[in-house]
Amino acid sequence: MKARTTSTFNHRSVLSEELIEGLNVLPGGQYLDATAGGGGHSELILNAEEKIKLWATDRDETAIAAVKTRLAQYYPQQLEFWQGNFADYEPGDLLFDGIIADLGVSSPQLDAAERGFSFRHTAPLDMRMDRSGGITAEEIVNHWKEVSLADLIYTYGEERFSRRIAKAIVQQRPFRSTTDLSDAIASAVPGKYRHGRIHPATRTFQALRIEVNQELKSLEKFIEVAPTWLKPGGIIGIISFHSLEDRIVKHRFRDSELLKVITKKPIVPRRDEQRENPRSRSAKLRFAKRYALVPD
Repeated sequence: MKARTTSTFNHRSVLSEELIEGLNVLPGGQYLDATAGGGGHSELILNAEEKIKLWATDRDETAIAAVKTRLAQYYPQQLEFWQGNFADYEPGDLLFDGIIADLGVSSPQLDAAERGFSFRHTAPLDMRMDRSGGITAEEIVNHWKEVSLADLIYTYGEERFSRRIAKAIVQQRPFRSTTDLSDAIASAVPGKYRHGRIHPATRTFQALRIEVNQELKSLEKFIEVAPTWLKPGGIIGIISFHSLEDRIVKHRFRDSELLKVITKKPIVPRRDEQRENPRSRSAKLRFAKRYALVPD
């Protein structure tokens, strides 16, 4: 094993042992980490066997920079990078022995106040994973019609008070900061819900983040094309963090003509990992394998 390097993009990868075990890394194999994040899973793959070649992609320029620093010893002989949405990646003639994707927002993105992902910090309402362009959360909350906001919050946030929240947003806008929006959301829900197990703004912020980054649409496209990037017998593993993502992964794996589902039920973090890393609690991992031949 090669020595581990450090990075300021300090993200703790979830389900690491389970992912590497299920991926069945082969000596000399070619692998794609479609969501490189802090590089934790990439490093584990590179260390799993000899002469591994890895392609790492991420839409966040900060993540790419961090992985380049953390895994500098592997670059460029064993490691190549590409920045962008994983659904837009084009490997050309490459075929992979395995593909992984760890969905959702990384801890550094959540903890960096200026990114606007968290309602726990006062920050601009941005929420873009790729800050080079695209719509921001501020544009959505300040310009969308009430009914469109309510539908978004209900569909992507699975929020039962979506209409009350949308009405409060329209009545109190414009919003410029995450905490101002969070306070408006909290004021729109019943007191009992306001002081419940999760913060009342959680689901609305999730919905906005998904829309800003087109996360579910990108995931649909990625799962449609990624199986064609696998060698026969190649394995794809995807970690999701909420029911909307997991539902897409489950159904698309099952319905694909190229894939055989390996995990009938999702793999979840062990209790010790959940205790050590509370953000891992909602993680679910599913695997599928490309058929050697397309079944009749």
